[in-house]
Amino acid sequence: MNTSVGETQAIGIQVLCILLVDDHDHVCQGLRSMLGSQPSWTIGSEATTGREAIDLAEQLPPDVVVIDIHMPGMNGLRASQEKPTATPQIKVVVLTGDETREVVQAAKEVEARGVVMRSDTVRDLVTAVAALGGREPRYTQKASQILLQDPVHYLGALPTDPVKSTRRERDVVVLVAERVGNKQVAITPGSRVQTVESYRRNILHKLGLCSTADLVRYAVRNGLIQP
Repeated sequence: MNTSVGETQAIGIQVLCILLVDDHDHVCQGLRSMLGSQPSWTIGSEATTGREAIDLAEQLPPDVVVIDIHMPGMNGLRASQEKPTATPQIKVVVLTGDETREVVQAAKEVEARGVVMRSDTVRDLVTAVAALGGREPRYTQKASQILLQDPVHYLGALPTDPVKSTRRERDVVVLVAERVGNKQVAITPGSRVQTVESYRRNILHKLGLCSTADLVRYAVRNGLIQP
């Protein structure tokens, strides 16, 4: 994971318990140093297999799990999918060196709320963990770009509804992408500002996007708005 001076500066004061899952000691050591240095963040425990991760998640439980995909036995994706149902508050950040759309899409399908590439910076990882601690999804820019590589199969899906978006959500995509503020969007019949913001967040999560800028690129690529 790339790093540079100043990238490990704290991102706000946020109390988090983190579970690290990786079968390489040197990787866990690096993650422990990166994340454990943040104020009020603690490394609750570490696991080297998917099964061990599930058991520890039941015992702690952590706020955020940072998990590698490729591990012996049960891999990180399977472990993420089988996280304890009694602890739905646990958020998963998938950490992977496999920069393919198939892997990022698979992470999204098992409801990993964050995806970070090993080639991303330390700051990207810290930001992703902080976002999940605040209950916001976070795919790094590189992970989002990987999903954007196949707009016909994935991003082109919204108008035909395989991601099960509602008509109102599609309207919000267009309005937000055209840079209409939430208050302006909300003047349309039968909606409120809070409702529109909820639609926006749902769409970002469904598409694996992180920001309004990503949503604008999505809308342009799919002909929903003119560039």
